[in-house]
Amino acid sequence: RSRATEPRQPGPPSETVSHGRNDRRIHRRGDGVSSIVRFRTIGSGTNLNDLMRRIDLLGVDEVGDGEMKMVWVDGTDQVLVINNGGDFRAIQGVCSHEYFELDKGFLTAGTITCALHLSRFDLSDGEPLDPPAELPLEVYPVVIENGRVLIEVPDGPLPISEE
Repeated sequence: RSRATEPRQPGPPSETVSHGRNDRRIHRRGDGVSSIVRFRTIGSGTNLNDLMRRIDLLGVDEVGDGEMKMVWVDGTDQVLVINNGGDFRAIQGVCSHEYFELDKGFLTAGTITCALHLSRFDLSDGEPLDPPAELPLEVYPVVIENGRVLIEVPDGPLPISEE
C-alpha cells in the first residue's frame, strides 16, 4: 500500500483536567513517562502561556565548576549544560554555523568557542561574537530543582538555530 492510503496511527492519549482558568494537560507516552503541562486561559480560550514542558537534564553534581556536559533530549536533540561558578546554562549542543558538537569546544570568560571554525558565542544570550557563525545559539531557560538541572521549553521539538 502507498503511504498516503495507510491508516493513521492515533497519537498518545492525553487528558485535560480543567480547574476554571487554570488547566492541566497530561500527556501519556508509550514509555510510561507522563509530562504535566499547566496553562491559563483568558476569556474565550486565549492562552496566556504557550504549552510548556520541563525536561530533567542531569544532577548539578554531574558538571563541575568551569565544565560542560552534553545531554541528549528525546533521543534526537543535544543540549550542552555549562556550570560557570554555580550558574548553570543550557544551550543548543551544536554550532549554528555548521553541525559540530560544542562540547568539543572550549569555555572562556562567559563564552563558548566552537572548535571547528572558531566561532565564539556569548553564553548569556547565544549571540555570535566571532565569524563565521551569524546565527545565535538557542539558550534554554534553566531551573534548578531538588539538585537537578531542568529546562523549560515549548512543547514539541527543541528549538535550534542552524544555517
